[in-house]
Amino acid sequence: MDNKTITGDFIDQVLAIEFRSLPPEAIDMARQVTLDGLAVMLAGSTEPLGVGRISTAYVRELGGAPQASVIAGGFKTSMQYAAYANGCMAHALDWDNTWYPLNHPTSPTLPAILALAENYRLSGQKVIEAVVTAFEVQARVRLACTDKSRIPGSGFHWPGTTGVFGAVAGAAKALDLNREQMLMALGIAGSRAGGMSINTGTMTKSSHAGHAARMGVECGVLAKMGWTASADVFGPKGFFDTFMPGDAQPELLTEGFASPLRMVSPGVGFKKHPCNYFTHRSIDGALALRAEHTIQPDQIERVQVVFPRIVYVVRPNPATGLDGKFSVQYATLLALLDGVITVDSFTNERRFAPDVVALLPRVEVQIDDTIPADFDRMHVVVHVELKDGRRLSKKVDKLTGWVGNPLPRDQRLKKFLACTRRVLKEKESQHMLELVEKLDTLPDVGEIMDIARCKRSAT
Repeated sequence: MDNKTITGDFIDQVLAIEFRSLPPEAIDMARQVTLDGLAVMLAGSTEPLGVGRISTAYVRELGGAPQASVIAGGFKTSMQYAAYANGCMAHALDWDNTWYPLNHPTSPTLPAILALAENYRLSGQKVIEAVVTAFEVQARVRLACTDKSRIPGSGFHWPGTTGVFGAVAGAAKALDLNREQMLMALGIAGSRAGGMSINTGTMTKSSHAGHAARMGVECGVLAKMGWTASADVFGPKGFFDTFMPGDAQPELLTEGFASPLRMVSPGVGFKKHPCNYFTHRSIDGALALRAEHTIQPDQIERVQVVFPRIVYVVRPNPATGLDGKFSVQYATLLALLDGVITVDSFTNERRFAPDVVALLPRVEVQIDDTIPADFDRMHVVVHVELKDGRRLSKKVDKLTGWVGNPLPRDQRLKKFLACTRRVLKEKESQHMLELVEKLDTLPDVGEIMDIARCKRSAT
């Protein structure tokens, strides 16, 4: 086998990642993303339109050997099916981690790793090693997809494309694949990548993460059994030439690999609100104005959001509560009306409540082309006109929780408890927290997954 391919060089660096050589910051971040990932899966099982309900019912109907837990389902199914359902739930609320360049690193990868770890009784250290590897591989593939000309929200959706490679890399570490097997696993993954952004605002968007997680398990297992594929998926006529011809830099796969690990620097973003990240600045602006000026809903005359040209979240009339997660207008209004954004902000009942129906037509987005259409550099300005003639304004550029501005532990735990209390008893949530925070000392993840599965409800 040719050792001089770009894919071969990449795999050599991936294989070098081992728990024993990980910096403490990476181990801690892996624990954090595992905790956040489990939390959003649990909350995702309660997604109002039914992503969790339907994905759980779907894999239950398929059957499968009882290898891995379906989060909040009360039962086990095959590793592949569990990874699919849990991946869907991880992304159902759009509350899962993100980072720069924009991607969702946890929802496509962690469900695959946990499914394998539960079935094969892998140690917590092995889970951490797999998580770190999955993140670094997904980051490197995403960096190489330089995406110079693509408009945000168009074309392929990253969890379904680069997320597949992260899931496969994590699975490969969990399964202890050798070099040739890992080359084959990534080659198989090249034919599993996909996911169209046109499905944003529907249940199908969450299935991109579910599909990636399932393919992570499948590609890893097939490669271990001897299934063959191209040994140079990132080389000529491979992934980059197929998905983004002329707009990729494959050399970024290896340039600076793990020096430092991307999950350490620039870091990982933890989302405060369960909706698309591009809406968060306007939400924070609206929440700040409401708090500072004690704005009451009946005082509002008109709302204007000055926004960069990122039109896929400019949705003046979202069709459902789920669609509202991707509407700057809706998310900003809900922050002003309710003073908080929760999972229940995106039910159909809230979307079509009389106060929302009355005021939503008065929320305007003004596109300002001088604002960079780049999440890291953008800002927004929220203007609220009151019936007494006052015009209140708030500019928001930096977000707490975004890379470089991490959420403090107390805020991360507040989110964890807000998610888990939708499904678990307080004692169960606390026990899960204690277990995950000492993940690197655990002999396996069985006890964590028993809690997450809601073992008590099994029949």
